[in-house]
Amino acid sequence: MTSVVLLGKPEREIPKLPYEIVYTNTRDMEICSMEIEPILPGKEIPAASESAENLCCWRYGMEIDVLEYMYVKYARVWIPDPEEVWKSAELLKDYKPGDKVLQLRLEEGKDLEYSLDPKTKELPPLRNPDILVGENDLTALSYLHEPAVLHNLKVRFIDSKLIYTYCGIVLVAINPYEQLPIYGEDIINAYSGQNMGDMDPHIFAVAEEAYKQMARDERNQSIIVSGESGAGKTVSAKYAMRYFATVSGSASEANVEEKVLASNPIMESIGNAKTTRNDNSSRFGKYIEIGFDKRYRIIGANMRTYLLEKSRVVFQAEEERNYHIFYQLCASAALPEFKTLRLGSANYFHYTKQGGSPVIDGVDDAKEMVNTRQACTLLGISDSYQMGIFRILAGILHLGNVEFASRDSDSCTVPTKHEPLIIFCDLMGVEYEEMAHWLCHRKLATATETYIKPISKLHAINARDALAKHIYANLFNWIVDHVNKALHATVKQHSFIGVLDIYGFETFEINSFEQFCINYANEKLQQQFNMHVFKLEQEEYMKEQIPWTLIDFYDNQPCINLIEAKMGILDLLDEECKMPKGSDDSWAQKLYNTHLNKCALFEKPRLSNKAFIIKHFADKVEYQCEGFLEKNKDTVYEEQIKVLKSSKKFKLLPELFQDEEKVLSPTSATPSGRVPLSRMPIKPAKARPGQASKEHKKTVGHQFRNSLHLLMETLNATTPHYVRCIKPNDFKFPFTFDEKRAVQQLRACGVLETIRISAAGFPSRWTYQEFFSRYRVLMKQRDVLGDRKQTCKNVLEKLIQDKDKYQFGKTKIFFRAGQVAYLEKIRADKLRAACIRIQKTIRGWLMRKKYVRMRKAAITIQRHVRGYQARCYAKFLRRTRAAITIQKFQRMYVVRKRYQCMRDATIALQALLRGYMVRNKYQMMLREHKSVVIQKHVRGWLARRRYGRTLRAIVYLQCCYRRMMAKRELKKLKIEARSVERYKKLHIGLENKIMQLQRKIDEQNKEYKSLLEKMSSLEITYSTETEKLRSDVERLRMSEEEAKNATNRVISLQEEIAKLRRELHQTQSEKKSIEEWADKYKHETEQLVSELKEQNSLLEREKEEHRRIHDQAREITESMEKKLVEETKQLELDLNDERLRYQNLLNEFSRLEERYDDLKDEMNLMVSIPKPGHKRTDSTHSSNESEYTFSSEITEAEDLPLRMEEPSEKKAPLDMSLFLKLQKRVSELEQEKQSLQDELDRKEEQALRAKAKEEERPPIRGAELEYESLKRQELESENKKLKNELNELQKALTETRAPEVTAPGAPAYRVLLDQLTSVSEELEVRKEEVLILRSQLVSQKEAIQPKEDKNTMTDATILLEDVQKMKDKGEIAQAYIGLKETNRQSPQDYHMLNEDGELWLAYEGLKQANRLLESQLQSQKKSHENELESLRGEIQSLKEENNRQQQLLAQNLQLPPEARIEASLQHEITRLTNENLFFEELYADDPKKYQLYRISLYKRMIDLMEQLEKQDKTVRKLKKQLKVFAKKIGELEVGQMENISPGQIIDEPIRPVNIPRKEKDFQGMLEYKKEDEQKLVKNLILELKPRGVAVNLIPGLPAYILFMCVRHADYLNDDQKVRSLLTSTINGIKKVLKKRGDDFETVSFWLSNTCRFLHCLKQYSGEEGFMKHNTPRQNEHCLTNFDLAEYRQVLSDLAIQIYQQLVRVLENILQPMIVSGMLEHETIQGVSGVKPTGLRKRTSSIADEGTYTLDSIIRQLNSFHSVMCQHGMDPELIKQVVKQMFYIIGAVTLNNLLLRKDMCSWSKGMQIRYNVSQLEEWLRDKNLMNSGAKETLEPLIQAAQLLQVKKKTDEDAEAICSMCNALTTAQIVKVLNLYTPVNEFEERVLVSFIRTIQVRLRDRKDSPQLLMDAKHIFPVTFPFNPSSLALETIQIPASLGLGFISRV
Repeated sequence: MTSVVLLGKPEREIPKLPYEIVYTNTRDMEICSMEIEPILPGKEIPAASESAENLCCWRYGMEIDVLEYMYVKYARVWIPDPEEVWKSAELLKDYKPGDKVLQLRLEEGKDLEYSLDPKTKELPPLRNPDILVGENDLTALSYLHEPAVLHNLKVRFIDSKLIYTYCGIVLVAINPYEQLPIYGEDIINAYSGQNMGDMDPHIFAVAEEAYKQMARDERNQSIIVSGESGAGKTVSAKYAMRYFATVSGSASEANVEEKVLASNPIMESIGNAKTTRNDNSSRFGKYIEIGFDKRYRIIGANMRTYLLEKSRVVFQAEEERNYHIFYQLCASAALPEFKTLRLGSANYFHYTKQGGSPVIDGVDDAKEMVNTRQACTLLGISDSYQMGIFRILAGILHLGNVEFASRDSDSCTVPTKHEPLIIFCDLMGVEYEEMAHWLCHRKLATATETYIKPISKLHAINARDALAKHIYANLFNWIVDHVNKALHATVKQHSFIGVLDIYGFETFEINSFEQFCINYANEKLQQQFNMHVFKLEQEEYMKEQIPWTLIDFYDNQPCINLIEAKMGILDLLDEECKMPKGSDDSWAQKLYNTHLNKCALFEKPRLSNKAFIIKHFADKVEYQCEGFLEKNKDTVYEEQIKVLKSSKKFKLLPELFQDEEKVLSPTSATPSGRVPLSRMPIKPAKARPGQASKEHKKTVGHQFRNSLHLLMETLNATTPHYVRCIKPNDFKFPFTFDEKRAVQQLRACGVLETIRISAAGFPSRWTYQEFFSRYRVLMKQRDVLGDRKQTCKNVLEKLIQDKDKYQFGKTKIFFRAGQVAYLEKIRADKLRAACIRIQKTIRGWLMRKKYVRMRKAAITIQRHVRGYQARCYAKFLRRTRAAITIQKFQRMYVVRKRYQCMRDATIALQALLRGYMVRNKYQMMLREHKSVVIQKHVRGWLARRRYGRTLRAIVYLQCCYRRMMAKRELKKLKIEARSVERYKKLHIGLENKIMQLQRKIDEQNKEYKSLLEKMSSLEITYSTETEKLRSDVERLRMSEEEAKNATNRVISLQEEIAKLRRELHQTQSEKKSIEEWADKYKHETEQLVSELKEQNSLLEREKEEHRRIHDQAREITESMEKKLVEETKQLELDLNDERLRYQNLLNEFSRLEERYDDLKDEMNLMVSIPKPGHKRTDSTHSSNESEYTFSSEITEAEDLPLRMEEPSEKKAPLDMSLFLKLQKRVSELEQEKQSLQDELDRKEEQALRAKAKEEERPPIRGAELEYESLKRQELESENKKLKNELNELQKALTETRAPEVTAPGAPAYRVLLDQLTSVSEELEVRKEEVLILRSQLVSQKEAIQPKEDKNTMTDATILLEDVQKMKDKGEIAQAYIGLKETNRQSPQDYHMLNEDGELWLAYEGLKQANRLLESQLQSQKKSHENELESLRGEIQSLKEENNRQQQLLAQNLQLPPEARIEASLQHEITRLTNENLFFEELYADDPKKYQLYRISLYKRMIDLMEQLEKQDKTVRKLKKQLKVFAKKIGELEVGQMENISPGQIIDEPIRPVNIPRKEKDFQGMLEYKKEDEQKLVKNLILELKPRGVAVNLIPGLPAYILFMCVRHADYLNDDQKVRSLLTSTINGIKKVLKKRGDDFETVSFWLSNTCRFLHCLKQYSGEEGFMKHNTPRQNEHCLTNFDLAEYRQVLSDLAIQIYQQLVRVLENILQPMIVSGMLEHETIQGVSGVKPTGLRKRTSSIADEGTYTLDSIIRQLNSFHSVMCQHGMDPELIKQVVKQMFYIIGAVTLNNLLLRKDMCSWSKGMQIRYNVSQLEEWLRDKNLMNSGAKETLEPLIQAAQLLQVKKKTDEDAEAICSMCNALTTAQIVKVLNLYTPVNEFEERVLVSFIRTIQVRLRDRKDSPQLLMDAKHIFPVTFPFNPSSLALETIQIPASLGLGFISRV
C-alpha cells in the first residue's frame, strides 16, 4: 500500500494511488517576502552584534498583510543563542502587528517568549524552506542572512559530507580534517571543460574556470586563497596546482607541481612554526605564479613570499615554538657532519626555549630534517650550501645565548671569552674582538665627524635580536631565490595563473604590530573583493537591461585611509620613529589627538592609555602600542653588518647581504613583523643614485605599504577567483562543526559581505522557461499564452502587488530576497488545497465503497456462520450419544481385559517364584552337603600335613638347639677344667647346685607323670573318633549306589584331563619354540613398529587426504557448473584484458605513427624538398589475434635469397616491416618451443622422481612392474625394428622413383605413404601390446595359484614367511589392529590357555593375516578380470580403428594431392583427440598414469609438429623449384605433368588421382597492370565517396575488388605484385582515415570494408576451418600459391585501429548530448521540479531550441545504426559498437549524476529510468538486446533506483545493499549524501541511515574509485563472417573509374 499524506491537520492513509506525496505539516512552509533585522542583546555572543552590517540581516519595507501572512503559526524563525549562535524555533500562534512578544517553541520542545525591541519592533529572521537547505550556492537561498548561511554550510558539511559551497563568486572550503577521495584524476577529468555552475562546488571547478578564462579572454588569472591558520589554505592551493598540471597536457613540464611540492618541506621548515592554534602554522604568505606558453601548457613557476614573521626568531609566546628548522637542527646534533656546529638540546638555547614547548606530539624532528635535506638536494642546493645554511642557523642560536654585563646605565660589555660569542664568530668566520665591540657600541655620523658611542644593556640585547632577525630574513630570501631558480622555465611565458596563499583576518587577546599589518592587508583585499563583487552584480543587471540604482554596500575605504592616508596611523608611526626620543606612549597620544572623536572607526579603550581600537570590516580589534616603534624601526647597526660581510672564511654569508648593496624593491625589505617579500614586482622603478641608502632607512610600515600596493596592482591586473578556507573547530576533529568559530571566520573572510551585496539587489534569478515550469500550477488555462515571457509577466503582476520586488530582464526574472519563498508558499498552498480536495473525494468514495463491501460481507458471513453453528450443534448431539455407548462397552472391555491380565500374570509369577525358590533350596542343600564332605577331607589332610610338618620342624629345631647348647657347654667345661681356680669356685657352690638339681629332677618326674596321663586320655579320644569314622564309612557305603551314576562322568572327565595334560605338554613344548621365536619376533617387531609408526603416520595422512578428497568431491561436483561459469567469465575477462592491452598498444602505435607522419610533413615543409612516398614502419604485432582469427607459423628463411635478388627500388614499404614481423614471430615460436621443452623436461623430472619414490617403496604388485618393464623392452625393440624398416622403405622409394621427383603430386604422395606406414606401424604396435598383455595375464593367473596353496599351511617356517610378506606389504599393521579388536572382544579365552596369552595372540594375528591375504587375492582377481575386459574392448576398438583407417586411406587416395595432406592431418588430429578423451576417461581414477600418458602425448605432439614443419619446408622448397621449372618448361612439359598421377608411383589397386588445371577463362579475378596500381588505390580508396557507394552499390564492393585483384596476382604467382598491392591498400586506408578521420561515415565505411577484406582473405585461404560454409564454386576460388596469414594479422590490427577511431568519433558526437538529454532534459513534463539557483546558474533543464533532448540522442543512434547497416558492417561488430555507445552514455550520465547535487532527487530518478527504458526500447526495435549494451547501463539503472527507493529502515538498507551490486560503496554513499528533495513531500536521507549502509558494505571488496572510466574502450573482436556472394557475379560500375581493370 502506498500512503499519501496530504497537507493539513487530519493525516489519514489513502491507498492505491500511483505516486507518493508526503506533506509533513504546514510548519514546513514558511513564506516571507522580505528580510527582517533581528534585535540582539549587546555583545554576549559573537553571532549577535549591535551593528546591522555585522549581522548581515537587512530591513526592507513591507506591508502589514504580508507580515501577517509570513509570521503565522508553525512558521520557523532564527533566534540568537549564546552557545549555538542561532537556534531554530517555530511560532506557536500567529503574529499580529503591535504584539510585543512572540510565543516560540524550540526544536528540543522548550517553550519561550521572545521579546521584541519596543523601538524598532524588528522580527527575528525566518528560516528557508527545507527544499532550499543544502544548496550548492548560498545566493540561491530565499532568505539571505547570517543564520541561513551558517545553517546551510552546517547541513552540507555534517549531513552530506560536502566541504565546498559557492557563495556567489566565492568558493567556501571547510577543512574536513580527513582524507577524502574527491581529488583523483577521474574527478579532474570530470571537471575539465565543464562550466563552473554545471557541477557541484569544488576547487577543481574554480581552477577550471581560471584556466578557461585565461585561454578565452587572454588575461592573467589569480586564485586568492585565504583563511585562518589550519583552515586548509596550502592544501587548496596544492590541489589547484595539481589540476593545472593535469589538464594543461604538458607531459614534459608536468613535474612543475612536483618541484613546487618538493619545495614544501624547505618552506615549511624555515617558514612554519607551532602556534596555539596550529602545530604547523605558515608564518608567511606566498604568491605562486604558474606560467603557461601559447598553447597553455605549464612551463614554469615563480614564488613570491609575503609577511614573514621575523619576531618569532627571537621571541615565542607560551606553548609556541620557533621555526621548525631550529628544532630539526637540535634533534640532529648527534650527526657527524653537525659536530662542528656545537649544537645541543633545544632547551639550551634562548631562542628555542621561551615557549616551553620544544616537542610536537607525533612529529619526529630528526626525520623531518632528513626530508628537508632531501628536498634541498632535489632543488639543486648542493651539500656545501646546505652546510652553509645550517652554519648560519646554528650561529643564530648561539647568538641568542650571548649575554651582556652592565658597566653603568649607558654602557655594557660582553664577558671575556664568552663561549656563545666565540662559537658564533667561529661559525661565521669573523673576528671575536670586532664583533664583541660592535655589539656593545654604535657609530654616530654627523655632517663633519663620526662618533662611537657605547649603548646600554637593553639596547645591546635589542641590537643582538635585530641582527639575528636580519640574518634569518636574508637567509629566507636567499632560499626562496634558489627555489625560484629551480622552478624557472627557459621558454618565454605567455600567461600565468597566480595562486595567493595568505593569512586571513586575525584578532588575539594581545594584538601588536604583526596583527596590524595583517589586518591592514586584509582590508585592502576586502576592498578589492567588494569592488569586484559589486562590479559583477552591476554587469549582470546591465546585461539583462533592467533598471537599477547604486547599491549601498559597506565600503572600507575610510578604514584604509585611517591607516595609510596622510596623517594616518602609519604616517604618525613613521614620524614618531624619526623623533630622537620617540616612544610608544607619545605615539599613542598623537593618535588620540589626531583621530579620537574625529574618525568614527578609531576608538580609545576605557582603561588603557597605551592602546587603540580600529573598527575593521570584520570586527573591532584592540591593538597594544607597546613595541610598535621598535618593530617599525627594525634597527640594524651597519657596523655589525659590515663585520659579517668581512667574513672571508665563509663564502655564503657575504652572499646574503649582496642585495643590500643594490636597489631593493619594497617587497624585499626586512620588517620586524611579517616580512613582505616580492621577487617579481609588476612595475619596477628605475634605480637612481643614492637610492640604496635611503631605501635602507625606510621603516617597516612604509616598506609593507609599498609591498601591499604592488600586490594589489598584480591582483588588479588579473581576473581574481576567491577561495575562503574555514576552520570548523580548534581541535582538528573530523567533520565537527563549531558554529562560533565558523561565524567568526565567515564575517572575517567576506562571505557574509557577498551575501549582503546579493541581498541588497535581486539575488533570486529565474529564466522564463524555468519560472513557467515551476509555477505553472499557479496559472489557469486562460493565463497560458504562446509567449512564455508575457505569461510570466501577467502571472507575477497578479501574485506580487509590489512591482519593486521583481524585475523583468531579457532572459531572466530577478526577485528580491524572500520573494521566491513567498511564491513557494503560494504554490504549496495551492497544491495543499488541491490535495485536500482530492483527499476529501477519494476518502469519501473509499469509505462508501468500504461500507457497502463490509455490509455485504457481514450478511454473507452471518448466514454462513449461523448455518455452520446449527450443523455443528446437531453433530455435537449425535456424537455425545454415540460417545456414551462407546464408553460403556469400552470401559467394560478394558476392565475385563485388565482383570484377565492381572490374573494370568499373578499365576505365572507364583509358578516361577515357587519353582525358583525350590530350585534354590535344593541347590543350597546340595552345595552344603558337598562342601561339608570336601571340607572334612581337606581339613583332615591339611591338619595332618600341618601337624607332621610342625612336628618335624620342632624336633629338628630342638636337636639343633640342643646341639648348639651342648657344644657351648662343653667348651666352657673344657676351659674350666683347665683352670684350678675354676674348680675351686665350682666346688664352693657345688653342694647347693646338687640340691637344686635334685629338686629339678623331682619336678621333671612330676611333669612326666602328667604327660603320661594326657597320653592315656588322648588314646581314649582317638578310639572314640575311630568308631565314629567307621560309622561314617558305613554311611558312605550306603550312598555308593548314588555315586555310581556319576562314575561315568568322572571317567570322561579323567580322560579329558589326561587329554588336556597331553595337550598341555604339547603346548609347553610349542611354547618353548614360540618363546624362542617370540624373542626374535619381538626384536623384529620393535624395529617393525618404528617403521609402522612412520608408515602409519603416512597412511593416516593419506587416509585423511582421501577422506578430505572424498568429502570435497561431492562439493566439487555440486559446484562444478558454478565454478565453470566463473572460470569462463574470468577467462573472458582475462581475454578481454589481453585484447584491451593489445589494442591499446595498437592505438598508441597509431598515435605515434600519426605523430611521426606529422613531424615528417613538418620537416618536408621546412626543408621544402619533396620526399618519396611515406614508408610505413609497423610495430611488432603480437600473435594474439582475436578468437575467431587464425594464425599460422611460417618461417621465411627460404625466401631470403629471392628477396635479396630483387632490386631495392621495387621493394614496397611493407617488406622490411613484414620481414621484421616474421622474424619476431619466429623468435616467439622459438621461445614458445623452448618453454614447451622446459615444461616437458619438468614433467619428465616429476615422472622420474615419482618413479624413484615408487621404487624406494616396497613393491605392491610385482606383476605390474614386471609387465611394465617387459612392455617397455618389447616396445623399444619394436621401435628399432620399425625404424629400420622405415629407412629401408624410404631408400627403396627414392631409388625407384628418382626421375619423377619433380612431378606434381610426388611430394604429397610421399607424405601420404609416410602417413600410411605410420598408421600400419601404429596398428602393429597395438597388436604387439595386446599379445604382451595376454601373456602377462596368463602368467599372473599361474602365479596366483601357488600363493593360495601356500596360504593354507600352518607350519612355523611358512608362518615366518607369511609374516615377512605381511611386513613387506604393510599389512601387519592392519592385522595388529584386528588383533586388538579380537582381544577386546574375548579376553577370557586365551587367559584359560596360558598366563600371558601370547599363544592366542599369535594365533589370532595369523588368522587375520590370512583373511587379509584372501581379500587381496580376491581384489587382484577382480582387477585382472577388469583388465582383461578392457583389453578385449581395446582389441575391438583397434579392429574398428583398423577398418576406419583402411576406409580413410581409400578415401584419401581419391582426393587431390593438396587435399590429401589436409585430410590426413585432420584425421590425425581427430584420432588424437578421441584417444585423449578415451585415456582421460580410462585414467580418471589414477592421476599418475594419466600424467605419464599426457607426457607421452606431448612428446608425440612435439614430434608431429616437427614433422609438420619439415614437411612445410619441403613443400616450400618444392614450390620454389616448381616456380623455377615453370618458367623454363613449356606447355609440353606442363601437359606431361598433368598426365602424371599418383597411381603411377605405387603399384596398388587405387583409382588414379587427376589434378586438373584451372581454366583460363575462369571468372572471379580482376587483372590490372603493375603501373596502374597507384591509380587503383587512388580511385578505389583515396577519392571514393562513402555515401555514393553505400547508396548505389553493394556493401563491401571495394573489399571484393581488392581481393579479386589479389586473387589474380596469386594466380600469376607474382609475390611482388601481391605484396605491393596489399601494402598500397593498407597505406591508402590509413591516409584516407587520417584525412577524414573525424567523419563517422568515412570511418564506418572503411571499417566495414577492412573487415570484409579480412574475411575474404580467410574465406578463400584454403584452410579447412574457413571453408565450411563455402560453396563448391567458392572453394575453387581459394588462393593457391600464397599464404597471406601474416597480412591477415596486419589487416586485423588495422581494423582494430579503425574501430578505436570510430569509437572516438562517435564519443565526440555523443558527448555534448548525453548530459543534456539524459539528465537535464525533462522528458516527462511536470515531474521534475526546478529549484531556485544562485549566481552560478546551471544549465537549464528545460529544452530550449539549442539544447539536446533524449530524442536527439535516439536520432543520433538511429543515424549511426543506419550508416553502419548501409555500409554492410558485420552484425556482431555493430553489436560491439552499440555496446560501446551505451557504455559511454551510461558512464557519462552516472559521473555527472555523482557530481551534481541538484540531479539527485526522486523525480530525477524517474526521469532517468524513463530515459533508460527508451534506450532499451530502441535496442528491442533494432534487435540488439543480446549485444550486452543493456548490461552497460546497469550502474545507471541502479543509481536511478537508489534515488527512488525508500531510505529509512534497516530493511531498506538491506534491500539497497542487495540491489546496488553494480555500484561501488563510494558511489552508493555519494548518491545518498547528494540526495536532495526538490519538492516538499520528499524527505532527506538521515545520516544514521547512511552510516548503516556503510557498515553493511564495509566487507564488500570493490574499487575505491568514485567515477566510472568514460574513456574505457571494450576490446573488439572480428568474428569470421563468410560471404555468400559469388565473385564471378560481381560487376564493376563505371562510376568508380576503374576502366583499366579487366575481368580474367
